[in-house]
Amino acid sequence: MDLNAIKQRLNAMQQKPGKKNSGEDRKKFFWKPSVGKQVIRIVPSAFDKTNPFKELYFHYGIGNRTMISPMNFGDKDPIVEFAKQLRQSQDKENWKLAKKLDPKMRIFAPVIVRGEEHLGVRLWEFGKEIYLEFLSLADDEDIGDYTDVYEGRDITVDTVGPDVTGTAYNKSSIRVKTKQSNLTEDKETAKKWLAEQPDPTELYKRYEFDEMKRLLQEWLNPEEAAPASTVEAEEEEEIVQPVKPNYALTPKESKVDKFDSLFGDDDDLPF
Repeated sequence: MDLNAIKQRLNAMQQKPGKKNSGEDRKKFFWKPSVGKQVIRIVPSAFDKTNPFKELYFHYGIGNRTMISPMNFGDKDPIVEFAKQLRQSQDKENWKLAKKLDPKMRIFAPVIVRGEEHLGVRLWEFGKEIYLEFLSLADDEDIGDYTDVYEGRDITVDTVGPDVTGTAYNKSSIRVKTKQSNLTEDKETAKKWLAEQPDPTELYKRYEFDEMKRLLQEWLNPEEAAPASTVEAEEEEEIVQPVKPNYALTPKESKVDKFDSLFGDDDDLPF
């Protein structure tokens, strides 16, 4: 028996469990552009050699949580199933609610930030607009594969703050460098960066079907929701503010049996 390994495991088991996507983890595994200009390099993915970008779908704000959709793993999503049922009605408010419940796509790319190479590969999470820019660059025959280890290109990320956007959020744009360059001059570092990368599918808690259904029910009918446990409240740290439901079901169905009846057995998924 390896007593040192046993001791390490004991220490790990005795530590208070934390949320996978805690603030500390975000700084370690994720990169977020700050206001100004920064230079990055998109790194070939360790999980998919054909595509550095990972599309994932999330639900935001339901039960004060960010929930990764089970659809990403080929499983049924109770919130999506519920939205399908809402769209089967002719009620305009139900359609509005269904749209609000649709999962939102976020894209993750492994990046090296120039000047912060010692931090290794991190994930940049962004939306559809930036994603389309990256895809357009790859489609440009004068640019080609900007992730190539030997003949790729760095990317300048220019970010402006709320004083420019007129919103509460920053906004980033990208510009590809004209000069081709190596990812790094050190072969061992290159090997490490290509092999040691955070997997975005492993950085978010995966909720069970019944748990997601319960959270949705409580969100729709907050007066019937049980108080959240102290541990759960302490461990949750959300990226976005919770969204209050503005629409009620027509007719309102607050009982568990009526709520359950809205979930069909249709195996079809949106993608």
